[in-house]
Amino acid sequence: MSHDESPNVPAERDRREAVREKAQQVKAKQTRWRIARRSLIGLGAVAVIGVGAVGVSMALNSREARSQALPDAASDDGFVVTTASAVADPRADQTVDGSSATMAAGAAPTASATPEPTGTAAPVDIRVYVDYMSTEAREFQAANATQLSKWVGDDAAKLTYYPVAMLTSKSNGTKYSLRAAGSAACVATHAPDRFFAFNHELLTNQPAVDSDGYSDQQLADMAQGAGVSDIATVRQCIEDETFTGWAKAATDRAIKGLPDTDGQALTATPTVLVNGTPYVGSMDDAKEFAQFVLTVDSNAYYSTATPTPTPTATPEG
Repeated sequence: MSHDESPNVPAERDRREAVREKAQQVKAKQTRWRIARRSLIGLGAVAVIGVGAVGVSMALNSREARSQALPDAASDDGFVVTTASAVADPRADQTVDGSSATMAAGAAPTASATPEPTGTAAPVDIRVYVDYMSTEAREFQAANATQLSKWVGDDAAKLTYYPVAMLTSKSNGTKYSLRAAGSAACVATHAPDRFFAFNHELLTNQPAVDSDGYSDQQLADMAQGAGVSDIATVRQCIEDETFTGWAKAATDRAIKGLPDTDGQALTATPTVLVNGTPYVGSMDDAKEFAQFVLTVDSNAYYSTATPTPTPTATPEG
């Protein structure tokens, strides 16, 4: 008698198929997971890039807005002084004309040789290009601020200051000259009545060459000290460096040529023009500058100070 001992082939085949199908299901699941994971990473990267791009775009737009901001108060890149309140002469022992501030008791007064516009003629045009780190610009302002203020108050002179940045590289990388010029534009734009005072403060209390200069916050504090009323607006303008782009462009234009000067260019500060004629005298001598104004503006009428008569003793009868 014989017996059939062949294995159950269909059953074994079914088991192998089941294992293979299970493995394929696991592999397919893992594949789907890897695809999904890569998609999520890709979306995250795109999102990060998108946020970064938006940030860069906003920064560039903000920088571009600052570089394109123009001070409405500027005329040919200068600011006309509309109100020139008297300012103290920082030279404690001198008056504006350089003479002694005190006079010995009983000494006979003498006449001043400083000519003064009377205001009866057309105002003389005085234009001053200043870098707020220029030593000679400080000397000119210290010597002439009082008489300039008087001439403006008497309508005898049209006074215009042009902030420029010739010494930007002389502040250890802080670009002080540029920032100071921009801060002057902020005050001239938002507080024009305090521009002369702020300009005077920047010049007479200027930092030393090759120092860091004042920070934007300190410049804003100086504007407040100069009497700016809307200090919030001016402070934001200064600390945002709104007009530094304009200041650089204005300096570049001045170096190429000054308006109404037949091609004269800015080569140093201060550059002082009287009716278009450059002043080449001593920057710290108010009498010499006043005499130059008299010489240039030959059609204007000037007066000189009259000495106060010395009382004459009356003989006793």
